[in-house]
Amino acid sequence: MRHHNSVFHGLLKHVPWATFERLVDRHDADRRVRRLTTRSQLVALLYGQFAGAASLREIEGALASHRGRLYHLGAAPAARSTLADANARRPAEVFAGLFAAMVAQASRGLRRRVGEAVRLVDATSLRLAGPASEWARFSAAACGAKVHVVYDPDADRPLYAAVTTARTGDVTAARDMPVEAGATYVFDLGYYDYAWWGRLHDAGCRIVTRLKVNTPLTSVEERATPGGGAVLSDRVGLLPARQARSRKNPFGARVREVRVTIETGKTLRILTNDLDAPAQEIADLYKRRWAIELFFRWVKQTLRIKSFLGLSENAVRIQVAVALIAFLLLRLAADAARSAEPPLAFARLVRANIMHRRPIDTLRHPPPTVIHDPRQLAFNGLET
Repeated sequence: MRHHNSVFHGLLKHVPWATFERLVDRHDADRRVRRLTTRSQLVALLYGQFAGAASLREIEGALASHRGRLYHLGAAPAARSTLADANARRPAEVFAGLFAAMVAQASRGLRRRVGEAVRLVDATSLRLAGPASEWARFSAAACGAKVHVVYDPDADRPLYAAVTTARTGDVTAARDMPVEAGATYVFDLGYYDYAWWGRLHDAGCRIVTRLKVNTPLTSVEERATPGGGAVLSDRVGLLPARQARSRKNPFGARVREVRVTIETGKTLRILTNDLDAPAQEIADLYKRRWAIELFFRWVKQTLRIKSFLGLSENAVRIQVAVALIAFLLLRLAADAARSAEPPLAFARLVRANIMHRRPIDTLRHPPPTVIHDPRQLAFNGLET
């Protein structure tokens, strides 16, 4: 019978291991390591993501039962205490660097002309609880972290991620995000900062966001709008000279306000620096923000990002990075297998078959049984 590697092995084939080893060397992650290498740590954590393991003890037991198959992955079983120590102390930059490298690798075939790329910017909150989460203290009663993401809705994958405490403002984290010249950036009120808008504008980016209800706009041009649609008005104007009493507005370019009504009857003031596109196109771009909300929901429901295996800052950063790596591996494996399954259904099939020896492209339909014994063929009436 033909030999097949496990589904887990098929997923890990998409990890750029040479890049990973360079990151391990760069950050001395395996220095003085006796028991658990960084590679074994990554394999253990990825197994936990794909299998839905709820604890380090569950990961330990499952991997111990599959010791032989781990050998072919260049990894070894992980003791619970050793894995906990590695998560707390090993450089999180290794895993964040691997995520960034995989994003770059996956994006090579998705290059678009300048102006076609859409980037959604948002953050999601992670609630933490326990003595080790004091680094993320938000209030007297709560601790929490945030994951800030730049997301490509056309490729359905994150392009950038950063973890901060929940006290960190969204726009504060956005200032450290890389800016892709010429791209369209779509974001909500959490990124209300004229200086950051000006930085995007100066880079040739198109901005699509919301104006606050009480923000005045000095109108310089009123434009006609088609009647009967969601677009209520369309005008060009200038933002206030100051964002606050003590801050001068560095973004003095003309902008455009498109007022639209949504399904709930609420009216939104959408702002853009694109003075030429049809008003409906601007409204549709802002509506695409929903894609990143669906991404956050999918990751929290499918991967281990709501409950944590360790609560120290380093452990949380590692787990978030590994969850995003797992997301990319699922997308890459589904593309390679040409799977027609919806992402959630594909992830469930992977979870149910994670250590089974079978090709990933046969998860929905099992491969046919190949019989080589002539006596068995005769018994089955198949011999000619």
